[in-house]
Order: sequence, then structure tokens, then C-alpha cells
Amino acid sequence: MNPRCRAVVPEPEEKSPVVTARAAATFDPDGRSASAARRFVRDALLGWGLPEVVDDAVVLVSELVTNAVVHAGTAAEVSCLREEDSVQIGVTDRHPERGLPAFSESAVEAAASEHFADAEGEGGRGLLMCSALSSRWGVEYTAGQKTVWFRLPLQRSTPGTRYALPQAPGEVLPSTDGPVLVAVVQVDGEGLVRSWNADAEGLFQHPADQVLGAPWAERVVWPQPAGTGAGLAETLRLARWEGSFAVRRADHRAIEVYGSQVRVLDATGTPSTLCLMVRERDRAVLCAPLTSGPPGPATAAVEPLDLLADGVRADDLGALLQRTVERTRDLLDGDAAYLLLTTEDESEFEVRASTGLPAHRQRFAKIPVEGAHGRYDSARLPAVHEDLDIRPGAVPLLVGTGLRSLITVPLKVEGRLTGSLGVASSRPHHYDNDQALRLQFAADRIALTVENARLAELERLRRGSLSFLVEASDLLAGTLEHEQTLALMAQMAVPTLAAWCAVYTTAEQSRTAHLAFVLHEDEERIDGLRALLERTVAPEAVATPGATGWSGPAQAVTPADPAGLIGETYVLPLSARNRVIGLLVLGSSAGVRFRQEILELAEDLSRRAALALDNSRLYSERNATSQALQRSLLPPELPKIPGVEVEVFYQAAGEGNEVGGDFYDLFSIREGTYGFAIGDVCGTGPEAASVTGLARHSLRLLAREGLDAPQVLTRLNAAILDEGSRSRFLTLLYGELTPRPDGSIELSLVCAGHPLPLRLRVDGQVEAAATPQPLLGVLEDLELTTEKVVLEPGEVLLCVTDGVTERREGQRMLGEDGLAEVLTGCTGLTAGAVAARVQRAVERFAPEPPSDDMAIIALRVPLQRRG
Repeated sequence: MNPRCRAVVPEPEEKSPVVTARAAATFDPDGRSASAARRFVRDALLGWGLPEVVDDAVVLVSELVTNAVVHAGTAAEVSCLREEDSVQIGVTDRHPERGLPAFSESAVEAAASEHFADAEGEGGRGLLMCSALSSRWGVEYTAGQKTVWFRLPLQRSTPGTRYALPQAPGEVLPSTDGPVLVAVVQVDGEGLVRSWNADAEGLFQHPADQVLGAPWAERVVWPQPAGTGAGLAETLRLARWEGSFAVRRADHRAIEVYGSQVRVLDATGTPSTLCLMVRERDRAVLCAPLTSGPPGPATAAVEPLDLLADGVRADDLGALLQRTVERTRDLLDGDAAYLLLTTEDESEFEVRASTGLPAHRQRFAKIPVEGAHGRYDSARLPAVHEDLDIRPGAVPLLVGTGLRSLITVPLKVEGRLTGSLGVASSRPHHYDNDQALRLQFAADRIALTVENARLAELERLRRGSLSFLVEASDLLAGTLEHEQTLALMAQMAVPTLAAWCAVYTTAEQSRTAHLAFVLHEDEERIDGLRALLERTVAPEAVATPGATGWSGPAQAVTPADPAGLIGETYVLPLSARNRVIGLLVLGSSAGVRFRQEILELAEDLSRRAALALDNSRLYSERNATSQALQRSLLPPELPKIPGVEVEVFYQAAGEGNEVGGDFYDLFSIREGTYGFAIGDVCGTGPEAASVTGLARHSLRLLAREGLDAPQVLTRLNAAILDEGSRSRFLTLLYGELTPRPDGSIELSLVCAGHPLPLRLRVDGQVEAAATPQPLLGVLEDLELTTEKVVLEPGEVLLCVTDGVTERREGQRMLGEDGLAEVLTGCTGLTAGAVAARVQRAVERFAPEPPSDDMAIIALRVPLQRRG
């Protein structure tokens, strides 16, 4: 952002203290103001040659501007005054309705609130920090505005001495836990590393040959995000700079360091930057304490805490948080500690790491961010609870744990609340403001590292979620079977999303859900879970958005049920085509909570699963309708003809979801005479089915009226043509057979455009039993004739549809010649064996399944037994 700045001008000496320089800027009320204010103050103080007060000034201004801009919602004016022996900085906001600090009225509340911060800032974190870091501070109120100011003393120097501070009584000298490594790195004007000493190799674990000539920015984790303040490139161009940042080691972990940079010229006059760095805990080596005067409650330096443990990768969020709470507990002599992170909408905290708390209060327990009732319980400010017994229920997470005292501090990044860190003790009055301040400073140092790790985890979850949903969509799209779809839904949810899953379905126009499928990650618990859900009243199938908690299974648990079977349970509606067709129920084991990201992923899965389930339902209904219609077009049973073996084989192509055009029939015309037919209607589907039904029923009716075969087919042709645009042409072989006393049978045949029937003689010869005539449904005037054939004992008449003769493999086709060759090898076989051999020959002709309907009728006159 571009603050409205006033020029920095020397002030004439008017009164004591004398102001020698002034700088001021106004910052608009948005999220970037705090970082811009930090940059402004840093640049002003460095420009005045006062690097020793930069760190404290930046910390205090950042907090005060955040209070003014983020919490008060007004613009903030920052003014810097340089005096002879100090620097005074003020932050002014224009909040016309701001009141004075409000404190508890009752004695008990006052005792419990003594160390609580004020959410408006007067008794809040900013003033606590002013009290700790500055020599003087104050708050001034005028009409419509408030100014918080603080003064930082400048050290008086003697010739040859920059810092000379005696050890104060009781002061503890800085300590180290081993040799202090001072890394020295020289960076040229292009930002490339030109020198790298042995201590740099030891501190950062990068050999010099891997670093020299490489960009310094690749190794540095700069605390200031790009575009909101002084970045690394700008800082390298400053004459002098001191401060904290991080450097990536060879194991990709970021190590916090304190650095001192100075701009130098080489022998040729080329500028470069010399960087001296030590670990953050050893900062006293490079940075002398700046506050003057004897240490006291208001001026004593705060001993920092190092919460970042060695050996933990910066992108391993779980390990990072767990080690952080463990170190927090140990460093502050606590009995328990926890770390909360905000959810994506920042309305709730989730317990992401804890130590010393009961198991059921651990990971992913949810706590409202603004759940407290008092202004002093705000999660956005540090708080000290000296005795939780005085205010039972003030911290719901610790109710019933026996913990008495507690410190909580917020984790913030650029003024945005990202989490909360707490440490508790079973002893009352165990913590005070000084320890809260130490913990807050430590939380400020780790907040950005934690947020980066959290964002990396969210990115991994996002990518994993996309892969999961893509795989789920592919699997669900790969089947239309209703039962298989139910099973797939549960298998995708368990164990990826939940410990167990149940799918409920609903009937048309009904909200009553019926249990359809149950799955548990432990197969031995499936039966017990099913029994529990069957005796639990099913949730109502309503289109509620998102996942809804369901307490029914937990309430129905009995001592006879397996231990730990039910934890959290959520219900997601399965909505497709504007109606709820079922419910997806996800459950966890006892003591396990669902993450918000998992519930959101489950919601995405439920939408895809609902559409797949509805598609499978529609397919099943359509398939059932098609099969019922197909069965109605075929004769229910075949009559037994004395002295004739009859075998019929029928197979519809595809998956049975369309009615085929092939049909057959065998029926009694009158006593001693039977009719048979085999035909093929052009096309498939409802139109072909209507012609098939018309043909089969018309044949029976006309034949029983006493008409001969040509007359029957002529009238059927007229009926087909009467259908108009719905008509389809039809190939048909129609015949009438009459058994004769000598054991033979007489056949009257008309082959209307159909594959010719084949006659197998006893000696193995195969010949056509009829000649081709015009097909039906094309011409109005047909001239059809009857052809007479007598089948002798042992002979076979084979009738097929074109699904047999037109069976293909590439350019090859079985054809009538191939069929005749197959039939030649059937001499002496029964009618059933002949039909079976032809069917096998068709299937084996090509590796692919048949693509056309197939019907076969085999008629055989058995040989007469000689007595």
C-alpha cells in the first residue's frame, strides 16, 4: 500500500526534550497496514542511524497498528520523534465511541480478571508489550481519537564503545548450550552468494561448493511477505540492518536465526552485503539489550522461548505441532498443553495437537472462536487464568481435567487469527503475565512457520481430494448395477473417510429411508453394526445442505454391542434430479472426530454417488421393463408334438436393456397340425417390439382361421403396412407341420426374405428346404407360394435367424455355407444336440461376444424303433 507520508524534517530546538527529527505516515484500514507500518518505522529509524531500537519499535508498532486497523476498523497514523536521548513513537486511531477500560465489578471476577487483557487495547496485549519493552508509555484521549505512545531510550556511547552495559543485580547472563556458530555470508549486488565460512556450513549443513554462486533468496525464509513490506532484496540494499529471519537447512527445515547485515565496498568499489548470523537463541552475541535502568516489573527483558524443536521437518504439520506443545509444556513447567488451529471459515478452532489431555479431547475436537461470554476471554488476545475453579466452565476444553491455571496466546499472521496455544498446570496461580508475555513472543515467532505448514497440508489434502474424487467418479461410472453401486459407495468411504458407512435408500415420493448396505473397516463388526442400525430409527430423508450430526446410533448402543463401535455419526443426503433418493451415513470409532475437510470431501462424494445411484436405479427399472416386454414377445411354453423332436435356442444381444427384433413361435393350429415361425424385425427397441408382437399374435390368429400359409403371410404383410411410419420390414420363415402315420412329417413352408431352412439327411447331405420369396412390410402386392417338404425319420430341419449366418470376425463371415458345414457334422444327433452344436459354433467363430440377436429352431424326426 502507499501510505500518505509526510517528509522527514529536522525540528528546531524549542523545548526539552528537543525533537531533532520527525516522520509520520497514515495507513488505511486494511489487512496490509500492519506490515506497511513496520516497514515505515524500520526505514525511518535506520535512516536516522538507530538500528539498536528497530526491533523493539517494529514489534510494538505492529501490535498497536493491528489493534487500531483490524480491531477498531479505522485508519492509523504513526508518528516517530527523534529526541536527544530517546525515540518516541505514537499510534493514533480515530474511533469516536471508544471508552475507557472496563473491568469486572465483583471481587471474584476482579480476582479472576486481574491479568486479563482488554479486547479494545487499553489493558490489552499492546500495552503489556509497551510496559515490557519501553522506558515510558502512555495513552492520550482527545475528541474523536486516541493515541498510544511509547519511548525507547538511546544508549549513550563513550569513545570507542558502542554498547557498555553492566550486569544488573540478579540479572542472568545469556547462556548457550554449546559452541556458538557465527555464520558469515557475503552476497553480491545480484543477490548471489560469494563467500560461505565454515560456521555457515555447520549451522546450515550446506557445503560451500553447493551454495557459492547460488541465489541467497533460495536459502532464506524472509518473514515479510512480498508486497507488504521490506523484502529481502530491499533489505540487502540497506546500509545496516539487524533482525530475525529463517534459513533453510539441507534437510529442508527452516532454522530461526538472528542476523546483522552491513553494506560494504570491495577494492573495485563494487557494493556487496556482509551477513553475520547466529541461532535465534544466541542473538545476544550480535544484539545487545537496549533498555536502560535497573530491571523491574516494567522494564525487565523477557527471556525468549524456543518452541521449534530440532529434527522436525517444517512441512510435517502433525509432528511440528506435537513437538511444539510438548516443548511448551516442558519449558513452562506445565502438566498439559494444546494447540488449536482455525477452520477455513475462521469460525471454529480444531484441536490439532495436545499433551496431557484425555484422549476424547484430542485431535479435531471443535471449539467456537467467539464462544466466550466476557470481553477478557477473547481468543484473539493473550489471557492468564490463575485459578479455573473460580470460573468453572470458562475453558470447556479443560472441564473435568483437574487443571487449575492456564495461559492462552493467539497465533496471528498479518493480523489474522490462525490459532491458539495454551499451557495449563494443576497448580493454581502457577502462571503470571511475564510467562504469558514470553509465550506470546514465542508464538509470534512460530506463527508463520505453523501457517506455512498448515497451508502445505491443505494443498496436499486438496490434491488428494481431487484424485480421490476422480477415482470415485470413474468407478461409479463403470457400473449400472444397483447393488454394485451401493457397494462401491461404501467401499470408497471406508476407510478413507470413515470407520464405517451405511447407505439408506428411499422409495418414490417417500421420506422413509430403508437400510440397504452396511460396511465397517473391521469385517467382524459388520453384523453387529447392521443389527444396531436396524433397531435404530432411520433419519428422515430430507435435503439438508452438508453433513448433519446424527445421535441415533450412539443412543441405541447397549452393553451387548462391541466396545468402541460408535463415535461421531454424520448423515449426508443423496440428492439427484431434484429429489432425495437416499442417505449416506458416515461414522467414526469411539473417541475419533471428523475433520471439517473430510466432511466437505464426503459431501462432494455424496453428490457424485447420488447421481450414480439414481442412474443405476433408472437402468434397473428400464432393464426390468425391457425384459418383461421381451418375455411377452416369446411363447411361454412349447407344445409337445408326437413323433417330433423340437429344440429352440434364443439369445438377445447386448446387456438386455433393449428388446430384440428376433422372435420364434410354435403353436397348435388344429388337431394333428402345428404351426411354427422364426423371424427378424428390422431394428431394435420399442418400434421393433411393436412389430414383433403384431407378427406373433397375428400368425396364431390367422392360422387358426383356416387360412393356408401364403394367405396368412399376405394378411400379416397388410397389417404391417397399416402401421404407417411405425412399420418395419420383416423377414419370416413360416411353416405348418403334420405328423404322418409312417413316422415322417409333412411340412408346408413359406420363406419370406429369411435365411433358408436347411435339411440334414440321414446320409449327412445338407440342402435348402425352401426357396427365397419377398420379405414382408415393403410391398403391398405379394405373390407367395407354399413349398411342400417331407422329413423322413432321422432327418433334421434347421431354421435360424441372420444372427447365426452373419456372425463375423473381421472380414470373415460364417454364412450359409459355414452353417451347412457345421450341420453336416450333426448326423445322428438329437434335435437338442444339433441346436447346441450350432450355438457353440457361432460363439467360437469370433472371440468377441455376438453383436446380434440369435434364434435357432431344430426339428428332427426320430428313427423308428424296430421291435
